Parts: sequence; C-alpha cells; structure tokens
Amino acid sequence: MQLTPISMKGEQMRTMSTNKLSAIVRTASPTPFSAVLPPATPTTVALSSHPPHRRTRPPLAMETCPSVKNILLLDSEGKRVAVKYYSDDWPTLSAKLAFEKSVFAKTQKANAGTEAEIVMFDGQIVVYKFIQDLHFFVTGGEEENELILASVLQGFSDAVDRLLKNMVDKRTALENLDLILLCLDEIVDGGIVLETEGREIAEKVTGHGLESASSAEQTLVNALTQAREHLAKSLLM
Repeated sequence: MQLTPISMKGEQMRTMSTNKLSAIVRTASPTPFSAVLPPATPTTVALSSHPPHRRTRPPLAMETCPSVKNILLLDSEGKRVAVKYYSDDWPTLSAKLAFEKSVFAKTQKANAGTEAEIVMFDGQIVVYKFIQDLHFFVTGGEEENELILASVLQGFSDAVDRLLKNMVDKRTALENLDLILLCLDEIVDGGIVLETEGREIAEKVTGHGLESASSAEQTLVNALTQAREHLAKSLLM
C-alpha cells in the first residue's frame, strides 16, 4: 500500500500548534488557591467580662492623729467627778463604771503625786496623777505614745488648777463642774487631741464664760450655778 504524503500549509500547522499549546496550558494550570482552601468560617472572639488587670500603686500610709479613749476625774474613793469616753470599748454605763472601779483599785495604792505615772491595764495604757483628793486619769490604746498621753494629763490638770484658782479638791471641782466639762471639750474632740497646753485650755474655757453671754444667758447660767452648788453640797453631806 502506498502512502500518500499529506502536505499541509504553514498556516494550518501554526494553528494546530497553537491549539495544542493552549490545551497543554489549560491542563497544566494549577488549581486556584482559593479552591484548595476550605470555605472560611467566621471566628467569634469571646470578650472577658472582667476588666483588664491594671497594676495599682499601694495606698500611702495615713498618719494617725494622737488620740485618747477616755479622761477620768475621780475622787479619793473612786467615785465620779467628771468623765468623758471617746471609745466604744466600754459600750454601756455598767462597763464604764466597772473600768473606773478597776483602774482606781489598780492605782490607789501607788505613791502617785504631781508627776504622771504610767501603768498597763486591760490592754490599755493609763497615765495618772493625784492632786489632793482628786485622781486624774487618761487612757489610750496600747500602741499610743505614752508621752502624748502624759502631756494630755498634764494639760488637763494644769487647766483645772487655773480654773479652780489653785484650789484643786473635790468640793471646788463640783462647784465648778461646768468649767471642768468645758475643759475636757477643749482638750479632746471625738478622741482626737486638740490642745495640751494648760494655759491655752483655761483661756479658751473662760472665753465661753459670762463675759460674752447675753443677759438672758447670764440669768440661765446663774440658775444652773445655784442648782450645781446645791447638788454639790448634798453630795458632800
């Protein structure tokens, strides 16, 4: 059998070559990257309900003011003349009276004089001194400075001495009880020490006296003074 050669024109050969090349390129083209990856799923980010931790500076230490828990003025038998409490350590009257009785019994045999003495009693610091038949006490917490408590005691006794005109005894104290109570108010307010200088305390107390009072106030003060003197006489009988 005789083969008949097929002759093709140049244009036909170029067309066929181009078609084959296109087919090869289409076959060899890589799969698009998006087709390989699985479809993206939305991601939910859970936000914490707690605020982010922030490092805070420790608070600065606050200075505490000098303070006292009570000031007592008792007679030579341990009975009240004038007292002021500034602490809830003794919430009832019976608790206060029991403390006064105990602290008096603790100190009555001491050779205390005009100089302040210090004793630890029932977890408290008690400074005290005796003048005539009056016993002066100032009580503070066990962490309180003894020198500050002693200065409060000294200021109180000095002011009383000035107000009573150097006649520091139970009878004169009862006759001038209002001045002594004002004296306590000038020394301490809510347990915070305000003044420890006896002269300053006495001057502040006398500033509340009759000089600045109206006539109506003077009449009321005179009536109270007479009632106070009558009460003092009845107590001393």
